[in-house]
Amino acid sequence: MSILVKNLSKHYDKQKAVDSISFEAKPGRILGFLGPNGAGKSTTMRMLTGYLAPTSGEAVIAGKPILSAAIVAKKHIGYLPENTPLYTDMYVKEYLSFVGQAYQLDNLPARIAEVIKMVGLTPEQHKKIGMLSKGYRQRVGLAQAIIHNPEVLILDEPTSGLDPNQLVDIRLLIKTLGKDKTVVISTHIMQEVEAICDDIIIISKGKIVANDSLAGLKKTHQQHSLEDIFRKLTA
Repeated sequence: MSILVKNLSKHYDKQKAVDSISFEAKPGRILGFLGPNGAGKSTTMRMLTGYLAPTSGEAVIAGKPILSAAIVAKKHIGYLPENTPLYTDMYVKEYLSFVGQAYQLDNLPARIAEVIKMVGLTPEQHKKIGMLSKGYRQRVGLAQAIIHNPEVLILDEPTSGLDPNQLVDIRLLIKTLGKDKTVVISTHIMQEVEAICDDIIIISKGKIVANDSLAGLKKTHQQHSLEDIFRKLTA
């Protein structure tokens, strides 16, 4: 189940936030989606998930166009937006139950328990979300993204706010999930990209300036560090 993007654009008046980009994300490979602030990363992710209508072009998720078959396509997507909006007055398990019911999941209590363990929320599972640290709230956001076991995961800054120990755990989880899912991850952390991504897209000023495997990108740029390549291509 892949993501196929064709000539996707989003314009705000004369500003081209995303300017006719095309790419594919494949199952079993984690795609790192990189770019400076304001480059169009989050805008692209919102279009891929159907939260934002493109000005032109299309995105196809697991064979379903996100515009014309939105409900079917969204069933295949797990989305962790930047600054995850959560219901802070709800308890962790209560919130995940609410999300699971929206997806009409069978055997929901067992799935909630499984996901809580996967994302490392066990010590905090009986608390209200509003009582959690930023790092644990991020884990709740990741739990809601994977609770329905989607084929496609779109993660915008998934390790934001995590401490070093939490970083290791969540990166390992994402890498494990990426073995049989299509995963797109947006991040500013180059070490994270090097640790978990197979393929890289770099976007600058709404346009794709690089689209290659991590190894291929480094080979093309004579084994320079990813940070140096990023700076060079987005200058």
